[in-house]
Amino acid sequence: FSITEVPAMVVTKLCVKFGFSPNAVTWVGAALMMAALYFFWQGQYGIGLLCGWIMTFLDTVDGKLARVTFTSSSFGNILDHGIDLIHPHFWYLAWAIGLAAYGLPLSEALYDTVIWTIFGSYIAGRLVEGYFMRRFGFHIHVWRKFDSFFRLILARRNPNMIVLTLFWALGRPDIGLLLITAWHVVTLAVHIVQSIQAEIGH
Repeated sequence: FSITEVPAMVVTKLCVKFGFSPNAVTWVGAALMMAALYFFWQGQYGIGLLCGWIMTFLDTVDGKLARVTFTSSSFGNILDHGIDLIHPHFWYLAWAIGLAAYGLPLSEALYDTVIWTIFGSYIAGRLVEGYFMRRFGFHIHVWRKFDSFFRLILARRNPNMIVLTLFWALGRPDIGLLLITAWHVVTLAVHIVQSIQAEIGH
């Protein structure tokens, strides 16, 4: 049970009442996603995080709305999942760029390391997940209790947003970015170990 479950249901009912389609909610979320990207790029992390968290909330609402109204579509599914798949790491890129405007720029070498690490470990992690699914016929996150738990805290958008929000509030958005970079590496390492363990026990 998520703390957003009740408010998401309230907003879902309002969308039904006023005739908003799931795709309309997704497009609003996409606009907020782009707004967050812009504000992060400018180092205006507070307003960017507000846009990002509202977008994250609407990402829950559009799925619920599609289910309760029986109006899911292939296009809506591709749009929703496509946005989810692509946008977080461009947020982190914009966050790194925005540190200069905020007054805490990364050195060129550290900036390059952060960006390559975040994008590289994310892509590699997705490839490991895909390999696991193809090799064993089920998702890596449903194998054991640990794997299901790790899914809740791995380096994906929502856990990373919590870290970024916390360290922005502490006045150190640079440290927040460095921590989620390190967490991407840890997540990839865990996925590799999971796959090795599965191979050994197969």
